[in-house]
Amino acid sequence: MNFQQLRSVREAVRCGFNLTEAAHALHTSQPGVSRQIRELEDELGIALFARAGKRLTGLTAPGDHLLPIIERVLLESQNLRQAGQEFLAQEQGLLSIAATHSQARYALPMAVQEFRGRFPNVQLHLRQGSPKQIAQMLLDGEADVGIATEALGDYPQLVALPCFRWTHSLIALPGHPLLDGPLTIERLAAYPLVTYDSAFTGRTRIDQAFAEAGLKPDFAITAMDADVIKTYVELGMGVGIVAGVAFEAERDTRLRAVDAGHLFGINLTKLAVRRGVYLRAFVYAFIEAFAPTLARPVVEEALGSGAAEEESEPLSQAALAQLLAHAPGAGGAPSAQH
Repeated sequence: MNFQQLRSVREAVRCGFNLTEAAHALHTSQPGVSRQIRELEDELGIALFARAGKRLTGLTAPGDHLLPIIERVLLESQNLRQAGQEFLAQEQGLLSIAATHSQARYALPMAVQEFRGRFPNVQLHLRQGSPKQIAQMLLDGEADVGIATEALGDYPQLVALPCFRWTHSLIALPGHPLLDGPLTIERLAAYPLVTYDSAFTGRTRIDQAFAEAGLKPDFAITAMDADVIKTYVELGMGVGIVAGVAFEAERDTRLRAVDAGHLFGINLTKLAVRRGVYLRAFVYAFIEAFAPTLARPVVEEALGSGAAEEESEPLSQAALAQLLAHAPGAGGAPSAQH
């Protein structure tokens, strides 16, 4: 039994039982992948895959049972390698962070700046995507840390740690009627809306609020980040709904904002890592730079118990803004987006 056999099984499943794609992912040949799988099956004495001729069609019952064990063995082999690297180079390596577009624009810069000051020899790789894509990057080992509001808490393979709370704001051109008088869901539904795509930044709460009021809003434009939303609101395409601290009064001089937290409730941004993964010291340092409540002992306890949601009290949006306003080089409050 060897690791290449285990990798062949894992990639065959990841690639939808297509051995050609699995071979490409493993940088080998299709016959080679097939041989590795057959050799492992022969050694175990069971068939891991159901077949139609030479084509794999799915996992057998034993294969379905053994796949999590194979994934754990491969994960632990990666942890062993990471642990060795930890002692060889305490402050060198690569840190891969997966976040949404707006997260990279608003929430990450101050944490990245602090981290780079402490670990100048660590290469940072910022990857962007939807919350579900971020979760998949973590599951596939392509990212060490993922940050999002949506989706991360839905995967039992991930430990999702609460970072901070935030609310939405309405943004509009000066003089817009919604800026005067009480902001209600009924008044808001009367105008074209520019807001986040359905997978981003608390959009589920926005949809839920309109549904509970029995209203069908006109989502004129949806986008993945607040900068795009603000651009189209400035063009008069509708009123915008963004994460509250995405509105920066000093920069967004052509817009006005009012809090809409009473309409759409409180959202919780989470930071996630893969359960069971070995985290190098500088990963813990980055996590604490991004969310000071998530000190290393808190993260380690959450990883050990899986009770991530109860392990720390998330920062409020106001506390986050105050904290980052005093960070070195801070030029304004970052957004608690996605």
